[in-house]
Amino acid sequence: MMNRLYPNINSDINPYRDNVQGKANEPITVAGLLDRAKLTLGTTYEGEKPDWTLENIYLRLENNAPRIAIIGGSADHPAHIMDFQTSARAAIRIWQNGGVPFYFSTPVMCDGTAQSNQGMSYSLQSRNAVAQMIVNQLEAHSYHGAFVIQGCDKQPLGVVSGLAHLDRLRRNRGEAPFFATFAPAHVLEGGSIPEDVVVELEGFARKAEKEGAADIAIDLRDTMAYILQCSSNTAFQGVFERAFERGLLTKEKHKYFEMRLAVATCDGQGGVCAFNGTGNSSRHLVAGLGLVHPALELLTDPPTQRQINAALDSLAEMINMEEYGVSNIVATNIRNGIRIHSASGGSTNLMIHIVAGMLYAGYKFSLWELDEIHHSHPIPDLFNYSLTEGRDIYELAMQCCSGNSRGMETLFHELMENGVPMDVEAHTVAAKTWKERLEITQSLQASNVKENSVILSTPRRPFSGVDVLRGNFFESAVVKISGMSTPQLSQFDKKLAFVLYYENEDDANRSLLDPDTLTQIREHKLFRHDILLEVLKFNSASAWDNLKDKEYGELFDTMTEEGILKIAVIIAGQGPVAFGMPEMFTPMQHINASRTLKKLATIISDGRYSGVTYGAAIGHMTPEAFEGGGIGYLKTGDLLYLGLSDRRIEFVNTEKLSQGKIVYEFSEVIKNERKDLMQERKQKMNARQKLVAASNRMHGHTDAANGVVPLAVYHDAELDYRSDVIQSGKSTVSH
Repeated sequence: MMNRLYPNINSDINPYRDNVQGKANEPITVAGLLDRAKLTLGTTYEGEKPDWTLENIYLRLENNAPRIAIIGGSADHPAHIMDFQTSARAAIRIWQNGGVPFYFSTPVMCDGTAQSNQGMSYSLQSRNAVAQMIVNQLEAHSYHGAFVIQGCDKQPLGVVSGLAHLDRLRRNRGEAPFFATFAPAHVLEGGSIPEDVVVELEGFARKAEKEGAADIAIDLRDTMAYILQCSSNTAFQGVFERAFERGLLTKEKHKYFEMRLAVATCDGQGGVCAFNGTGNSSRHLVAGLGLVHPALELLTDPPTQRQINAALDSLAEMINMEEYGVSNIVATNIRNGIRIHSASGGSTNLMIHIVAGMLYAGYKFSLWELDEIHHSHPIPDLFNYSLTEGRDIYELAMQCCSGNSRGMETLFHELMENGVPMDVEAHTVAAKTWKERLEITQSLQASNVKENSVILSTPRRPFSGVDVLRGNFFESAVVKISGMSTPQLSQFDKKLAFVLYYENEDDANRSLLDPDTLTQIREHKLFRHDILLEVLKFNSASAWDNLKDKEYGELFDTMTEEGILKIAVIIAGQGPVAFGMPEMFTPMQHINASRTLKKLATIISDGRYSGVTYGAAIGHMTPEAFEGGGIGYLKTGDLLYLGLSDRRIEFVNTEKLSQGKIVYEFSEVIKNERKDLMQERKQKMNARQKLVAASNRMHGHTDAANGVVPLAVYHDAELDYRSDVIQSGKSTVSH
């Protein structure tokens, strides 16, 4: 096998030439890594007799051979279980190509494990911590490039941010550009419910029906239809909890079902979970940013030596080239990344991470620039993803591995075929532009997949992605419209919704699992009768004549049963400063697990959302409640207008509505009237904040619209992504 030798780094700066301590310390780490790699690979080792003597390593360091860090993750995250194998193959190839391989890893939080515990308050902060650790290690040991084993949750964009930041710093200092290539962990196959458990669950559903709990049976069967994932386990949990509260299921049987489902969920070789959450959304985005070699993008097993070689060999044509510096690749591909994220129905979390990545790369960027790119041209829905019909990301990976699809290259092609402008001259880590990559047409079209296509050529509908919302009581919020079917979107769009206010997620979770929550709202008349009638008239004029004269209880129940009543579940005090901005996945799943609630309720929060929520999940609201945002002034019984298709939510003046006038007004008068209430809530938020370690609180950071990055990163981001880039060729956009 012919090796492609890397050029030496073209720079006058070489700490290993001038500092003998490093050349004393590091050769043993390189030799140890390569010895372990050969031992790990055993009979699968490909290459000549080992020649990584301490003297040879010393000479490569002296001559400024490329020092490439293999960056892995922690093996307590499923995505990184097989890192030892991938890093072994990468280390051998880097040495064979004339480089000097090193290895280090970063902690990686599993958001699935951290759901509903205190760890979720550190999840977003861990992205910035990963970026800091990356910069620390790469600067201290003077590495030139990286082979990144890309995991899940906050790790991928944390590493992208750190590498882009370092590349910008190196360029500002006049040093060689920092290069990197990403190897996403393979996709973890979703589980199947064991046949005997299916029988038991169906038996329980029939029992629930006989005992007058048809809603429990329907919700259970709906959940059983999903491919088994850690996310679906939360939905099961919600159904079981409600069944237990109603005396239909013992706690012992509840825990038995949980155990049987949990142990059947994940494949033993790990990987990134197959639902289209933050892990796979990050896979799509990082590939769309040009940082993933196509040989490694979508796999069902850990990569082979040949696949790793393809990615590492491409570096030979990228080293010392400014256009292949990480910050430049990110900036030149930012439109591609955003459009691929939108078309693939990506995670809401990425709305923060995309902004952060650009700021770390040194470019002025915010949620508004992201939204401008998203809406500068309609992004069609080209992702036929479904957890109930067998089209998860594992299925897409199988289609790629079989040679019928090319993943994000196929999506890139189909976007252009549907008239979306893509930056085809942007460079990628395949040492080619997108234009050069797409000139190879084999398996490129989505139509090559004949059955169960995930990527489409004909859009399901003309819009997709995550929308940015505005309103009279807040500056920005986001909602994942791709997470809602068109009929579901219409259920909540252009509707009036009553506020049901919770000061934190814990309170919301307790209430949303309580089967009597709606009953208590009705009995205590938390929503005024006169306003309830106005909501009836606005949300369903056709039902007005039949219901206008009903007593409060009957009116409430009928509006609930027919889905006319809409509830905006407000969960405040969850923003970056207040509580670390945890995900609101669990309360949203509790709503989704209820046949009644999911047609009535949406959640609005200054917390975060991922990619697996179902329904109108509105989050990332700025300013956050802790910082005096309008969300902190709301209270149960208030009224909001949900104009999702118009990308706005408005506070409605209920007094004027009672007079038959719809007036969108959130004035200083309201703030002044509720000043004492807000002060009381702020005191509670201050007290609750102490549950988060002081060392990890996110003071001194920007808000969610500006990426939640350290203020120093924000202030140093001065470049214009439209012009301050290096790109070959005359044309940068193809229509």
